[in-house]
Amino acid sequence: MPETNPTIVVLTALPVEYDAVRARIDVVDDDELVLGDGTRLEQGRLPDTPWTVAMAELGEGALTAAALTTRIVSELAPEALLFVGVAGGLKDDLEIGDVVVGTKVYAVHGGKESDDGFLARPEAWHGSHRLLQAARSALRGLDGVRGHRKPLACGDVVLAGDRSALRERIQRTYNDAYAIEMEGSGASHAAHLSGQLDVLVIRGISDFANAEKADADAGGSQEFAAAQAAEVAVAVLRKHRPRAGSSEPQEGPQPVSDGKDTYGGDHIVFQGGTFHGTVIGKQVGRP
Repeated sequence: MPETNPTIVVLTALPVEYDAVRARIDVVDDDELVLGDGTRLEQGRLPDTPWTVAMAELGEGALTAAALTTRIVSELAPEALLFVGVAGGLKDDLEIGDVVVGTKVYAVHGGKESDDGFLARPEAWHGSHRLLQAARSALRGLDGVRGHRKPLACGDVVLAGDRSALRERIQRTYNDAYAIEMEGSGASHAAHLSGQLDVLVIRGISDFANAEKADADAGGSQEFAAAQAAEVAVAVLRKHRPRAGSSEPQEGPQPVSDGKDTYGGDHIVFQGGTFHGTVIGKQVGRP
């Protein structure tokens, strides 16, 4: 069978995020996938790596991200999934253009409203150990990027106030969250339900989730933050390696061949044959 390159899916929500990722991938202009529901992805190669990268711009929101991620993962069966984009910073030590690699993603809206106030019922998804290890290695040698490996808060809301009830709730209940974004929980949950799929959310800081957000966006902060996040995502993929058993050549015992289709150990050769019904192999002894 012809060899195929293992696939990584990179998802974004906004055009500015998609453009930043696409600029770093060798995309064939007509290599577009259209899924049965109309979802479109472009495919390309990340130079000097084994990866085929499939990219999609999904639009905003965790529900959209969850639904479309589920479909994409089912269709493409990727080895890993990255959600890459921008976010609002929640900590004083952050700067515009810093990148937060999500060690975990909180869904911040789950809870119960009572006479005593809001009672949080936290849900969280941890970033893949394999991808986080790749990120740690990548960030050590990445010039021009300040990286933070910290939790992210995710909610279907644009936070633009210093004293909002949501911000106070996050500070009280999800105090270790470094930034807030809108799609990470949906993508992470879909990846979790799919089984053993490595997933990581990478966000560049484009504002500080306060009243100055609009001014920051108008000044080009989203473009800068998206570019920084895409740079980290590509660096992570350059460090990440395919799992054993994928189409990438693996180390370890290999079939022994002298050009005459001979193999080491007991075996049945099906290559070139035509079979009808059940095929049974039985060992009856050794010569």
